[in-house]
Amino acid sequence: MTVTTLRDGGVTSRRAWTGPGDRRELQWCTGGVAMSEVPSTGAARGGVAARLEALRARLRAEPKVLVAYSGGADSALVAAVAAAELGDAAVAVTAVSASLPARERRAAREFARAHGITHVEVATDELDRPEYVANSGDRCFHCKTALLDVLVPLAGLSGAAIALGTNVDDLGDHRPGRRAATLRGAIAPLVDAGLTKADVREASALLGLETAAKPAAACLSSRVAYGDPVTAEVLARIEAAEEALRDMGFPTCRVRAHADGTVARLEVPAGDHDRVSAVRAEIDAAVRGAGFAFCALDLQPFRSGRLNVLLGLPTVSPAS
Repeated sequence: MTVTTLRDGGVTSRRAWTGPGDRRELQWCTGGVAMSEVPSTGAARGGVAARLEALRARLRAEPKVLVAYSGGADSALVAAVAAAELGDAAVAVTAVSASLPARERRAAREFARAHGITHVEVATDELDRPEYVANSGDRCFHCKTALLDVLVPLAGLSGAAIALGTNVDDLGDHRPGRRAATLRGAIAPLVDAGLTKADVREASALLGLETAAKPAAACLSSRVAYGDPVTAEVLARIEAAEEALRDMGFPTCRVRAHADGTVARLEVPAGDHDRVSAVRAEIDAAVRGAGFAFCALDLQPFRSGRLNVLLGLPTVSPAS
């Protein structure tokens, strides 16, 4: 195996997984940024079925696994495959706090129950951490740290690896949480198997998982403009407004909170703009009823990670 060394700011470290399958991750923590190089061999060329088999092999390589499981398409695939390969030696763990919408918590429980996945919930304390509440560009680092502060002791007691739902596409996005995961030794089976977000959806469909077409659903804190404090009150406001929009027939939507949680900026797909305009009075009433003082529609279509522009970073494809 060829190892390429990358340097950034004089800090160089590297890690490679060389388990079953030809798809291999070479990952470095360089100046706090995780990078990955995946050779174009074996499973990388073999299509989604081959990459799914590589995922199975990667998980079989671990005697026990704790899957950080939010119920989204990525972590659901990891949890389902881990349960199929390892049985009760695989446990899906959902972090519960004010940043997890109640709808997502229920969906995670139902999916685990339907697919015979051992599932537990743990409380995390990120909202008690000033560095998280401050909501700077590295908020996700502190969120992931809070999660790992709970998972690492559990993994140590059981001798399990901690598996995340990071996919290959995530490596090119602004994800400070990856750094926290790397520092704590978590594994990324989807990356090791070479699965992109599109691959995750296709593989999930092959397995008959209902999450194959589930829209991306980042935590509620991701809706708060960087620099504005993240509070339980603002998160509850966002959740209530998004629930109202979904009940009105807009399943793909984001309510972004600005000006210390007083202004709601709505994002919906471009094809829904006319429908929003047609019921704007009802939407305005619902959003202000959730606690916002103002409601505005963003004329740009919905994109994951739109708030990254406040950090001078690119946004993510709407397909993600």
